[in-house]
Amino acid sequence: MKTMTLPGGEHAVLALHGLLGNPLEMQYLGKKLQSAGYTVHIPLIEGYGFAAGTGSGASYRTADCESWYAEVVRQFEQLKRTHVSVSVTGLCIGAVLALRLAIDRGDEVAALSLLATTLAYDGWSLPWYRFLLPLAYYTPLRHLYSYQERAPYGIKNNNLQRWIAREMAVTGSSAAGAARLSAEGIFQAHRLIRQVRKQLALVHTPALIIHAQEDDVASTRSADFVDSHISSAIRRKLILQDSYHIITLDNEKEIVANETIDFFNRQLLPAAMPSPYSEAIA
Repeated sequence: MKTMTLPGGEHAVLALHGLLGNPLEMQYLGKKLQSAGYTVHIPLIEGYGFAAGTGSGASYRTADCESWYAEVVRQFEQLKRTHVSVSVTGLCIGAVLALRLAIDRGDEVAALSLLATTLAYDGWSLPWYRFLLPLAYYTPLRHLYSYQERAPYGIKNNNLQRWIAREMAVTGSSAAGAARLSAEGIFQAHRLIRQVRKQLALVHTPALIIHAQEDDVASTRSADFVDSHISSAIRRKLILQDSYHIITLDNEKEIVANETIDFFNRQLLPAAMPSPYSEAIA
């Protein structure tokens, strides 16, 4: 699955999937947004995304995080030229990229929907030796080592878990991303995270923060940190109770879509639809 564009109205949404993920992670949300009248663009960014069905992520060459971000800016500016407004939603490291864009571009970003924001890899399913990985990041080992994805693959839904396991075994990837994550990719993600954490106070964009209580990759501490450090006067935090990390595919994907649509609508139509989120809501 390559870059996906879902044509709609004059208001656009840039949707950013997770590290070594692909547009399929955001497809359900994208189609719901399209049905609500938005034009949705879900790019597959070279060196960041990994097209489903193209083999194992172990041999995938990861670009540096500055290249990821430069492409996000390019895609955003392209949408700005052709649409009245552009809102941004992101999953996992995609949410971190969305936050950096809001830090740099301010009011140019109409609204944010931050999904399973990952400011630390501290979820319950990650192996104990993840704490040793930073030792490898600063040596040539980071170009050789890759982390094998394993159950539950960020998914609580049992049927979807089984399907993802089969896809990864056969093709090396699935809608949930590549079967392996390179240490280089994680290293670049940490570089991006460090930059964004230091500057969160510069985010003033209206922000919806959605996270799963049982997120297996990033605990709710990431969501709490974003909520307590951004300066957005309008923000809402929602904690889901029946999903793991990839909340755009899991049991509560409809809630994620409906909440995102409602939040974006309220920022674009403040006069016609007064927002109950005029104050920060925890």
